[in-house]
Amino acid sequence: MSFSNQTSPEMQTGLNDLSRKALAIAGDVNQIQTPVKGLVINKWPHTTDPTSYSMKPSICLIAQGVKRVILGDETYVYDASQFLISSVDLPIVANIVEAQQDKPYVGIVLELDLTEISQLIVESGLRFQTSKQSQTGIALGELNLPILNAFQRLLDLCDDEESIQILAPAIKREIFYRILKTHQGQLLYQIATAGSHSNQISRAIDWLYSNYSEPLSIGELADYTGMSKSAFHNHFRSVTSMTPLQFQKKLRLNEARRLMLTENLDASATTYKVGYESPSQFSREYARYFGLPPKKDIEALRRQQLAS
Repeated sequence: MSFSNQTSPEMQTGLNDLSRKALAIAGDVNQIQTPVKGLVINKWPHTTDPTSYSMKPSICLIAQGVKRVILGDETYVYDASQFLISSVDLPIVANIVEAQQDKPYVGIVLELDLTEISQLIVESGLRFQTSKQSQTGIALGELNLPILNAFQRLLDLCDDEESIQILAPAIKREIFYRILKTHQGQLLYQIATAGSHSNQISRAIDWLYSNYSEPLSIGELADYTGMSKSAFHNHFRSVTSMTPLQFQKKLRLNEARRLMLTENLDASATTYKVGYESPSQFSREYARYFGLPPKKDIEALRRQQLAS
């Protein structure tokens, strides 16, 4: 897979530098939380199978390689010429589609601070369009040199830990401001503005993450956000590309997989822990989502862990 977007020599030099720094920090680890809070490096020397997980509100850069992210019915494929932004917690499916041993995939992820972003919107005087329609919670943007340079400086702090407490907040603030000035700033504005439909849907998503195992009442969740049932359903689908029930199901199945893999629960115990009432229904939906029945899927995952 290749992209037609050509980066400038200055951008390519910056991306090469970012990749070199990230690889040095990561070492032999595929994923590492850096000393800078909320800054994670992902490194893969090969392509990967699609994996389901929850994506926090974040900005994602690729220094080299290509990644695919699937949210509901929407697919996003991006490379080093772009950044991906996720404005809310979302259950996604993602995989690395371009990577090789001598040129591994290198990704840098920075968690969003919506409180800081709200303050920046007020202080900066930036103007955004007020829309009654909610935007999808994931968007791609064109990476520019100021954003890239700020990420380079943030990675530099990993070798200067005594300066992190003072300098990291300022650099993060700069990154958020520069993202706000791109076309994707509208997405951050909607999610960070109290009372907006996207902000209300964000509250509903937080509730679902905290109560995924509970029976779901669309009416009660709509009341919680201050919307009618039809408006809530429409805005929820706009932000997440799925219905509330589909969203809850993905949360339950992702958590079920985690419990069986990390806490050694069997499928029967997991069924009830994540909110299912029928082990057979749980196994059917699990196999439909992950491609294998629970026991076989967990065995395959453990073999992969041993191999890596």
